[in-house]
Amino acid sequence: MSSYPWAAGYIDDGDRPKIVTSRFHHEDSYTLERYHATGGYEGLRAALAKTPSQVHDEVRGATILGRGGAGFPAGTKWGLMPADKYPRYLVVNGDESEPGTYKDRLLMERDPHQLIEGCLIAAYAAGLAQVFLYIRGEMPLAHERVATALNEAYAAGYVGKNILGTDFSVDIVLHWGAGAYVVGEETALIESLEGKRGEPRLKPPFFPAAIGLYGQPTIVNNVETLANLPWLLVNGMEAYTAIGTQTSPGTRMVAVSGHVQRPGVYEIVNGTTTFRDLFYGQEFCQGIRGGNELKAFVPGGGSAPWFTPEQLDLPFEGRLVGAAGSMLGSGAIMVMDHTTDIPAAALTLTRFYAHESCGQCTPCREGGTWLERVLQRIVDGLGTPADLDQLLEIGESICPGDFPHASSEALGLAATPFPYKMTTICFVGPSAYAPVHSALTLFRSEFEAKITRRNSIPVTAVHTPAAPATAGAH
Repeated sequence: MSSYPWAAGYIDDGDRPKIVTSRFHHEDSYTLERYHATGGYEGLRAALAKTPSQVHDEVRGATILGRGGAGFPAGTKWGLMPADKYPRYLVVNGDESEPGTYKDRLLMERDPHQLIEGCLIAAYAAGLAQVFLYIRGEMPLAHERVATALNEAYAAGYVGKNILGTDFSVDIVLHWGAGAYVVGEETALIESLEGKRGEPRLKPPFFPAAIGLYGQPTIVNNVETLANLPWLLVNGMEAYTAIGTQTSPGTRMVAVSGHVQRPGVYEIVNGTTTFRDLFYGQEFCQGIRGGNELKAFVPGGGSAPWFTPEQLDLPFEGRLVGAAGSMLGSGAIMVMDHTTDIPAAALTLTRFYAHESCGQCTPCREGGTWLERVLQRIVDGLGTPADLDQLLEIGESICPGDFPHASSEALGLAATPFPYKMTTICFVGPSAYAPVHSALTLFRSEFEAKITRRNSIPVTAVHTPAAPATAGAH
């Protein structure tokens, strides 16, 4: 249970630093009145008192890592746009759709003005002409709250022309998506905004910072990434980097689901909080359900390779988690206890990605479907020993070469396994294979057991009567 039942899954125990969830304990946290009462839009005022380049330098110096999956520093991304090419746009990726992820939805529902303020700061710092807020279609409350907050912000003079009496002007457009997972990929989202099918673009040459929305330089940032900006501008770079570690400063929101005593969304200190802290800490999940044993967990959304209890003491540090064979991704952690049917769990995730393929790339369109079919056959008790090699062979056609996986030997490696080698334009294809590869690598015996049971079923002999005598046989 949440400390605040109306907060829809957010849990705020302990005295940890709160950067993006500090208002969640107020029932009216989504209103302009509450936002003003808790220091709202002071970050925008602080930004407008500086030059755009000074604000950009502060964001770059704070190393605000992207919270949407890739973990790329926001300030560095802003600097990739070609100089003197205008207009430029900001696209906000609110199409949160990774299995197990629901942190951005809470940010949009509980504190929409913080997101709007972050958008305004980013637009000012990077010289952006217009902001497009793209929210997933299955989030009606988030859409309603953001729309209401946007109307309030326009009426109060925070959005539009000559913001707060300055020469800075920007409009924010709200767009409701149709609910496609692949649109979470930034170029597919841009295609959708342009009224086309949500299909990823080839990269290069179509990196959004160079050629994005309507052919213009475009920054695509995640909701939580932008929500960090107001706190940063009010408190300063030194206060921000004092939280967390040098390479992973600040906090981050994580959504924990599955077999824990207290699933929910937590804002944790980046770079120092370990998975063990999160799963077993009293201020967090308080242990595995029913006193069961931890079997495996997915550390960064359904597309991330799985971990086992051997990786419990890894901190939320992108480099270390990457070296161990997985990724932090979207901040979605799914926990499986010892009662979990591993082949069935892999099937559930693979089925999702196979269904969500946009169909543009043959290895993803065909490979994901075949992975699902073969897995389903095994789970149904109809598999054969050849099916296990068949799964790996199909995966090889999507991700050629060595696919990363978690193991005790992988700890301490210097290289990061991402991005995958892949034969597809985006990561939907590899995402369908990730749970299959993890499950087979870590728990192959469970697949073999299902196949052994199938092959050990005795075949009952059926008596076939002799053929009737033909006419004239006598």
